[in-house]
Amino acid sequence: MTRILLAGATGMIGAMALRLLLTDDRVTQVIAPTRRALAPHPKLSNPLVDSTNLPIDAEWWAADGAICALGTTRAKAGSAAAFRAIDYDYALAIATRVRAGGASRFALTSSLGADARSRLLYPRTKGELEDAIDRLGFPSLTILRPGFLGGDRSEHRPMEAIVGALLRLAGPILPASARISPGATVAAMLVEAAIAGEPGRHVIGAGAIARTAEARR
Repeated sequence: MTRILLAGATGMIGAMALRLLLTDDRVTQVIAPTRRALAPHPKLSNPLVDSTNLPIDAEWWAADGAICALGTTRAKAGSAAAFRAIDYDYALAIATRVRAGGASRFALTSSLGADARSRLLYPRTKGELEDAIDRLGFPSLTILRPGFLGGDRSEHRPMEAIVGALLRLAGPILPASARISPGATVAAMLVEAAIAGEPGRHVIGAGAIARTAEARR
């Protein structure tokens, strides 16, 4: 029996990871806490939660592994404080509770350039989250640092669509670390790490993600 908790199931990467988890024979149950209800599935437990008031001792925190695919932007969140509340406070709260619930494997979606010492809000927050989760002591911690994420989003982002088109055109001449990180590849790597991650701390950068995507074509 393998129980996986997935945070961020309504986002692009999280939705892809959810589909993979629900069809993976190694997984017996997926716990996906969300604000709004997901489509029902025999393997899915979908507790409805408020990110500012997570239950501390709910039984569904007990899992073998976990995936954090939470993420937003300052523009979408509305302010630097609101961005940090989601990308740091909420993500760390999820990790803390699932570790207390016994999870031994944790897979985190971070970002290219994540650095707790950065002067820039986005990479600094991502770097600080990596460090904080590392201190929780998961026996297996896998951190993915994708570059520009490729895939279909539920919301329209015109500027991202333009950047994505340019990167696809330039892909053959760009170094692997500067190419698009396909969302499907990121999701698959997160799922594998949460189910069968090797002991230790593993950081997978954008270059490795791009090469993995190319090898799977």
